[in-house]
Amino acid sequence: MTVGAGIGVADGKLMVLGNCVLRDVKENVIVTAASGGALANGAFIGVVSDQIGSRRIFPIGKLEGLRFLCVFRFKLWWMTQRMGNRGQDIPFETQFLIVEARDDSSTIDDESKGGMDQSALYTVFLPILEGDFRAVLQGNEHDELEICLESGDPTVEGFEGSHLVFVAAGPDPFDVITNAVKTVEKHLQTFCHRERKKMPDMLNWFGWCTWDAFYTDVTSEGVKQGLDSFANRLTHIKENHKFQKDGKEGHRVEDPALGLRHIVDEIKDKHSLKYVYVWHAITGYWGGVKPGVIDMEHYESKLAYPVSSPSVQSNESCDCLQSITRNGLGLVNPEKVFNFYNELHSYLASAGIDGVKVDAQNILETLGASHGGRVKLARNYHQALEASISRNFPDNGIISCMSHNTDGLYSAKRTAVIRASDDFWPRDPASHTIHIASVAYNTIFLGEFMQPDWDMFHSLHPMAEYHAAARAVGGCAIYISDKPGHHDFNLLKKLVLPDGSILRAKLPGRPTRDCLFSDPARDGKSLLKIWNLNEFSGVVGVFNCQGAGWCRVGKKNLIHNEHPDTITGVIRAKDVDFLPRVADDRWCGDAVVFSHLGGETVYLPKDAAIPITLKSREYEVFTVVPAREVCNGVRFAPIGLIKMFNSGGAIKEMNYKDEKSTSVVLKVRGCGVFGAYSSARPKRIIVDSEEIEFEYEEGSGLVTVCLRVAEDELYLWNITYEL
Repeated sequence: MTVGAGIGVADGKLMVLGNCVLRDVKENVIVTAASGGALANGAFIGVVSDQIGSRRIFPIGKLEGLRFLCVFRFKLWWMTQRMGNRGQDIPFETQFLIVEARDDSSTIDDESKGGMDQSALYTVFLPILEGDFRAVLQGNEHDELEICLESGDPTVEGFEGSHLVFVAAGPDPFDVITNAVKTVEKHLQTFCHRERKKMPDMLNWFGWCTWDAFYTDVTSEGVKQGLDSFANRLTHIKENHKFQKDGKEGHRVEDPALGLRHIVDEIKDKHSLKYVYVWHAITGYWGGVKPGVIDMEHYESKLAYPVSSPSVQSNESCDCLQSITRNGLGLVNPEKVFNFYNELHSYLASAGIDGVKVDAQNILETLGASHGGRVKLARNYHQALEASISRNFPDNGIISCMSHNTDGLYSAKRTAVIRASDDFWPRDPASHTIHIASVAYNTIFLGEFMQPDWDMFHSLHPMAEYHAAARAVGGCAIYISDKPGHHDFNLLKKLVLPDGSILRAKLPGRPTRDCLFSDPARDGKSLLKIWNLNEFSGVVGVFNCQGAGWCRVGKKNLIHNEHPDTITGVIRAKDVDFLPRVADDRWCGDAVVFSHLGGETVYLPKDAAIPITLKSREYEVFTVVPAREVCNGVRFAPIGLIKMFNSGGAIKEMNYKDEKSTSVVLKVRGCGVFGAYSSARPKRIIVDSEEIEFEYEEGSGLVTVCLRVAEDELYLWNITYEL
């Protein structure tokens, strides 16, 4: 039986392009080809069953002896990664799974020979939404892959079951994932891929968040008060008492000089701020909207008590959810929720606010009872939210947060930015390496829907450089939560230009292909490499993340090795998976690699590698540039602003005048030391029609010039190299 041009069940095996991925496939499993111009090597998996119920589990087949990576929800709100090679290693609430199959003649060591394993086949499993039900994956003790199907409403029990998981395969893992999500997009027609969404401009500018800056003095009483605060409910759509100098909790002072508009106008004017975002929960506040409050009755809020999925409960209990469950949540009538959002957002917009961070989104999945189920409730809320954002914040000003469930991801047509992991925890030593690894692996899945947000961090912190380097390769916004006066400006200058703009990479930063199935947090031998693209180069961040991870036994983040080993790995040009897309058609595969901390410039022939050795919690950032030979035989590669983490992000245009010319013309943003590789000393360098002095290192080929601070915002320097 062949379905999906190469995916089907035959002799009890799920065969994918000639490779067996699952064995002992159950007889009630059905495979349906994707239709309507969908991915050729893709198909839907479903089940035939006469069972009904709001929660059902269906074994599919055995997964044995194949390496996999999955991302799963270890909390109600957040996902993290897990690697393994058998079905029982797959956790509850797995929302994304990629499995590696190989030709019988190949081995894992083949990757080290050419820098990229050409024999591997990557199979992606995407559990999706069908009607009022949501599917996720999990493993059992018999190494069987199971589908867990839930509606979230005891009265919603009937399901079709034919399109529960989409399966796709191919030789390039990143292309397979992207094409699989785009196929599901066409099938469901309820969400849009990231590439079709408008990115808010705030991503391109440095920011500051007030959260960690002030919420820091933690005591036992403070913890109690903090938990109690999760039960607080919204009593008005305007600013609360904290913004009213003379206001008390539950009361407002109607004085424009004390209100939000006055504060926003003042800080925008005084500090030349471009954007101000504010926080609210998807239900208004942590405890929702208080029923029966004057001026709020028309939202028809009713007290509801969350019921979370048994799968979520089995992974980790949540103090926040327990508080809300104990006290109840004031849930706005889904038919009135657009009016609620629109009134809230129109008021904020009138006060000069440019966007919102919408938190606690996954709480909706616990409130589906009596609302037609979790999928229906989430979709109603997300459609209303996005309609209000579109009306009130024209730059698509929204950050999605605490939102790692497929109920929301497969219902988001406009939202373009998503927090990609649990919080930055400045005081938790176990959290820092975990944070970097989790964001990177979560982004493999989340990055198909939205641009990842790596969360705030402290610039003055023992792990500040580590966090900063990761964000520089993450393609994300850069914002800190420093206390006033507690800053490391030398570090910030590696991320931010004097005009406040940042050198943001183009894509969501993801682990390199050779890191997909190794565990850089737990295996004691692997480094984490994260790649991204600029207009004319790639960037790779390398991190030693060993020593800490989420413990499936203790159900929390733990340091399992206080003194992880020093680890050696390699860097190749092919680590930047899409590098050929920004190279010339005649590119031969040679590249120039510049190390940020080491300050070394290396010419790297095609398929060659250079070693990188990192101690625990160390990092390095490499700029990788395709090299080109001009007509006189000189090889050239522009690197960028070499004092900044993402050097190549400064280069916005590059032109070789013609095939017979020895001149290269660049347009460059920013200031400081600009570096390029040239195999011979340039004859001269011209910046904005003025010939300038430069330095040239004969041994490495590094040529540098100094660019002054431009007077105009986002100014582009014209730099001509005559070779």
